[in-house]
Amino acid sequence: MSYKIIGKYIKHINFNIPNPKTFFLLSKDIVNYKINIEIKSNQVKQNIIEVLTSLNLSPVKNNFDKIDTKIVYATIVELSNNKLEKKEMEKIVLIDVPSKIYHELRNIFVYLFENSGFKDVKISENVDFEKLYQMRKIQ
Repeated sequence: MSYKIIGKYIKHINFNIPNPKTFFLLSKDIVNYKINIEIKSNQVKQNIIEVLTSLNLSPVKNNFDKIDTKIVYATIVELSNNKLEKKEMEKIVLIDVPSKIYHELRNIFVYLFENSGFKDVKISENVDFEKLYQMRKIQ
């Protein structure tokens, strides 16, 4: 393995339901929201990078009241050497690390919803980050 995870933490969390009307509409129309996954990275120092994986919900249609939900999960990764090719680095950041931490991130996100009265939140238990990576390369 050309990397190792040396730390994980919640970097940012936002869970805002603006009013009771939105809460009740959301309870009934939660299926009209989709989950978005975003992955970014920052170099912290030589051979250390921070991979930021975020989840948020957004309405599929514009006529829904918007809730503001987003969680950014930071993973600190130590690379075994600084001579990695760009393609190998991309795979670590966009496939390997998110695949390893997704279960924890999903559980935190679902926990927030369930403890806010939303029992029917369906967020995929598995995400094929390899497939997302391949789709990204095509675009």
